This record gives sequence, structure tokens and C-alpha cells, in this order.
Amino acid sequence: MHALSAPLRQGLDALGLSLDEHLQSQLLTYVDLMGKWTRVYNLTAVRDPQEMLTHHLLDSLSVVAPLRRQIAKWRLERLGHPQSDPDAGDLRKFTLLDVGSGAGLPGVVIAITCPDIQVTCLDAVAKKVAFIQQVAVTLKLPNLIGLHARVETVAQTYDIISSRAFASLSDFVNGSRQALAAGGVWMAMKGKTPEEELADLPDLAKVFHVEPLQVPGLDAQRCLVWMRG
Repeated sequence: MHALSAPLRQGLDALGLSLDEHLQSQLLTYVDLMGKWTRVYNLTAVRDPQEMLTHHLLDSLSVVAPLRRQIAKWRLERLGHPQSDPDAGDLRKFTLLDVGSGAGLPGVVIAITCPDIQVTCLDAVAKKVAFIQQVAVTLKLPNLIGLHARVETVAQTYDIISSRAFASLSDFVNGSRQALAAGGVWMAMKGKTPEEELADLPDLAKVFHVEPLQVPGLDAQRCLVWMRG
């Protein structure tokens, strides 16, 4: 059994997330891969496996339930039911661009736990994108790709654009505005509520929810800022 299996299960229980053993195994393999690559390529400053679990994995898992609620809301508004229904021909994947994804946080975690979302992890550092691509191959995730580019050059549009401590909200929104699909949302992970950044937002972004997050085992403030274009 993996040394982090029990702490992961405890964290999932605290977050109210129900993930089967296969998904839990994928998450733990992802942590192992991150640790292995970090020793060579310095992907992240966090190197201790237990810290990787809390500071990276559980931190990213804290956005999964809010994201699933947003997807269910869209399905209800657009399709008349909150769940994907293959029998009704509803096989469309929602698309998410994770900006400044680094080692794939939260993008890889979202790809593992939300197979109905097509995730693109974008980073300007080639070795980090190579890691994302390796994760996609190793974990057999057809809904995960890595993109080596600067966000300002992205021409495709996405339903959701996410970031985790990537930049100020203003820079995040301005840099990715052309990549947001009509009716799409920005989802920014932050520490404490960034009052100054919220006040400095350009008119093109409208905040519709600032959601507090509680990360198990992490004694720090976290929130999720939701914005519409």
C-alpha cells in the first residue's frame, strides 16, 4: 500500500469528495511522478511527499467540488439536465485551460477527477510541459494535454480558464481574455481574499462569486475567485 493512501483518503473525506480506488491510485502515481521529476528538473519547491499531498494535491482537490457544481449548472442551463447523458447524445466535453500550470496544479488533478472536462495545461517552460505530457501517457488520460506557449498567444477558446497563484487577477484576465469562450468563466485560486486585486480588475471581468476553500492539513487561507467575461 502507498504510504500516502490513508492520508489521501482522510483528506478526501474532509473535502466531501468520493473517488474510487482507481482515481486515488492515479492521484498517488501523479505525486510519485512529480517527486521523481522534481529531483531532476526542479518542477516544484516542495519535495517532501507529505507536503506534496497537502500543499499540492489536496490544495488542488479543494476546487473539484466547486468546479463540478459549475459544470452541473451549465448542463442544466444548456441541456436541461445536470449530468452527462450518453443515451441522449450528450458526449460534449467542457474545456479548461490551466494557465501557468507548472507541474500540473490544478490541471492534472482536474483531468484525473473530472473525465468530462478536456484539460489543457499551459506553461511557458518546456520541461514542465514535457512532464504534463508524460503524466498523460503514464496515467492514460486522453482528456489531458500539455501546451508549451505564452497565454497571450493562445488562439483556441475554452469554457473555463483556471490559475493557481499564477499572477494578479488583472494580469490573469488581461492575458487570457482572447482564450475565454462566450459564456465562459475564469476560476482563480488565491490565498486570502485578494481585496486589492479585486478592486483593480478591468471592466471586462465580472466577479460573481468568491468561494472560501478549506484545505485539509493546511493552516492557511484559500479562496476561489469566479469571474465572467
